[in-house]
Amino acid sequence: MLRIAIPNKGTLSRPAAEMLREAGYRQRPDDRDLVCRDEANDVEFFYLRPRDIATYVGSGDLDLGITGRDLLVDSGSPAEEVVDLSFGGATFHFAARPETLTSTDEIGGRRIATAYPGVVERHLAERAMKADVIRLDGAVENAVQLGVADVIADVVETGATLRQAGLVIVGEPILRSSAVLIRQLGKATNGQAEQLIRRLHGVLVARRYVMLVYDVRADLLEQATALTPGIESPTISPLHREGWVAVQAMVPRADLHRIMDELYDVGARAILVTDIHACRL
Repeated sequence: MLRIAIPNKGTLSRPAAEMLREAGYRQRPDDRDLVCRDEANDVEFFYLRPRDIATYVGSGDLDLGITGRDLLVDSGSPAEEVVDLSFGGATFHFAARPETLTSTDEIGGRRIATAYPGVVERHLAERAMKADVIRLDGAVENAVQLGVADVIADVVETGATLRQAGLVIVGEPILRSSAVLIRQLGKATNGQAEQLIRRLHGVLVARRYVMLVYDVRADLLEQATALTPGIESPTISPLHREGWVAVQAMVPRADLHRIMDELYDVGARAILVTDIHACRL
């Protein structure tokens, strides 16, 4: 039986469960349940603290896990990313008072307060820099004002909390994080794991694409299909109306309305869109 860890709480918990449901896996009926067995797929799900998931997977006690890239890096566990699941995005930055620090080149030798010491230490090691990393739990914005640190490293969304503390972002992001599927470092995936990975890829594609169907005159087909090349190629079928064809192709959801407008301008008509709930490519 495949054993998989997913977040028990936090911002990743519900999206992870929703994605697994879309991939055809049973999830716990009650949020208080800590284990859920999907007999039909021969999978057992364990609902764990997000920070602990990389540790369980890295030790080999669980086969796969869903957690944040930031938590994977911060753990230092021998686990690796398999699939970027494209939700739960977060961006980590250094921040300091503007008169204290103007460039990340000046980080060396400073005191850095963070709730993610592993993330910061990896960043420093990659740049052969040394600094005093101070671990704090929870919010770290007040660490500079209270004299605990010279710099903070934290997730930054709008920057409003930083401004309230008199801080500004310094340099490029330390890390761009999102939810990821992980496995033990160097461990080969078996058939069940490969099946789950294929299903998750199918969900990701279904979320990013829609199916577009339209009618167009045959002499305009080349112009129209240039706008809708599909994943491999569009499906083209002759219509009863002489000189016309029906075209079906997958298009990126984000570009949908622009493509529809351009198709209409080319001469396409009866342009219809349907959602894709699952796929295998």
